[in-house]
Amino acid sequence: MGMAIALFIVVVGTVLFGVFSPWEFSEIASKWKFIDVTVFITYWMTGVAFVLIGLFMAYCCWKFRHREGARADYDPENPRLEFWLTTITSIAVVVMLAPGLVVWEEYIDVPQDAVEVEVLAEQWAWSYRLPGEDGILGTADITQVSFENAFGLNDDDPHAQDDILIQKGSGLHVPINQRTKILLRSKDVLHDFWVPEIRAKMDAVPGMVTYFWFDPPRLGEYEVLCAELCGQGHYRMRSFMTVDSRADYSSWLDAQLTWAEVKAGVKPLDPLVLKGRDLAQTSGCFACHSLDGTEVVGPTWKGLWGRTVEFTDGTSMVVDENYLRKSNTDPGIQVVAGYTPTMIPYEFSEEDMSALLEFMKRHDDPAEEESEAGLTSEQGDAATLDAN
Repeated sequence: MGMAIALFIVVVGTVLFGVFSPWEFSEIASKWKFIDVTVFITYWMTGVAFVLIGLFMAYCCWKFRHREGARADYDPENPRLEFWLTTITSIAVVVMLAPGLVVWEEYIDVPQDAVEVEVLAEQWAWSYRLPGEDGILGTADITQVSFENAFGLNDDDPHAQDDILIQKGSGLHVPINQRTKILLRSKDVLHDFWVPEIRAKMDAVPGMVTYFWFDPPRLGEYEVLCAELCGQGHYRMRSFMTVDSRADYSSWLDAQLTWAEVKAGVKPLDPLVLKGRDLAQTSGCFACHSLDGTEVVGPTWKGLWGRTVEFTDGTSMVVDENYLRKSNTDPGIQVVAGYTPTMIPYEFSEEDMSALLEFMKRHDDPAEEESEAGLTSEQGDAATLDAN
C-alpha cells in the first residue's frame, strides 16, 4: 500500500511541477518553428505515457497487494493485452517520429540561394570563414593546418585567397532574412554547434563536413554554445552570432581580413623561435596556455619569462629556464596558485626543448609579436604542455 501511495505522489508531483514551473522555450529567432512543434509532440506524448504508466503501477500495487489467504492466478500469456500494447506503442512511436523526419528532410535540404559559412570547431573555441567577393569558399584540407593556416586552406586555390577569416574570440555576423548554410568541421574531437534561439544544432565531426541551414528573420545577438562534451574547457566554448541589417552587415564585412591579407601581414620568425612555436602547436600547449594574456586552463605565456609566480604551497619563484624545464618533466611539484595539477609529464629532446624555451622567452618581443600579429588567435587547442 505504501508503494502505491508513493507512486501516486511522484506522478502528481511531477505533473504539478511541470504545470507551475517557469520552464519555457526562448523566443525563436529563425523560421524553424516546426522544430518546436516536434519537441512539444514528444513532450506531450511522453508526458501522457509517464502519467498513465505511473498511475497504472500505483493501481497494480494497490489492487494486487498482499492479502492473507489470497492466491494469484497464473496467466503467462495474454494475446489480447500483447496486441493492444504493441499497437498503441507503435502508434505512439510513429506520431513522435514522423513529424521529426519531415522537419529533418527540410533541415538538410538546403535552398540554392543559401550563402555558405564555415564554422571551424576546436578545443575550446569557434572560428568562422565566409566567402569573399567571388562568393565561393576555397578548398581546405586538414593536412594543411598549421599555426599560420588554422583553417587548412589550400594556398593553390584562387577561391581561397579572398575568403574572409573570423578568428577565435570574434563572433559571427549574418544578414537578416538571408538563407545561410552552415558547414561544420572539427580539428580535434566531437563538438556541437548550437544557437538555442535559432533552434539549430549539428555535430562537428573530425574528418567530415556536416551542415544545416537557417533563415534568421529577427535582428539580435545570440549566444553560440557547444552541446557536446568536448573536454575540460567545454563549459567556456562559447561565441556569439549577430543578425544584422544589410547595411550593418556590409560595414562589418568590409572590416574583416581575407586570407590573402592575413598572409601578407605575416613576417618570418627566427628559425629557432619558429621551431619552438610549431612544437608548442603540435604538442597542444595552446589549449592550456594563451599568448595574449587570456586566462584558460593553465597560466598564460604572455610575460611569463622573468615573472615571479606564487605556488600552491605558498612559495614563489622567478620564471627562468630551470623552472620551465622542471615544469615540463615534473609538473606536479610546483603548481601555480589558482590552477590545478592537470598536466602529465612530457619529455623532449634537448634540441626541441631549447627551441621551445626560446619561443617562450622571445614571443613577447616586439619583433616577434609583429610576426605573430593576427595569428595568436589561431592557436591549436589540444592541451598537454603546462608551465605549472
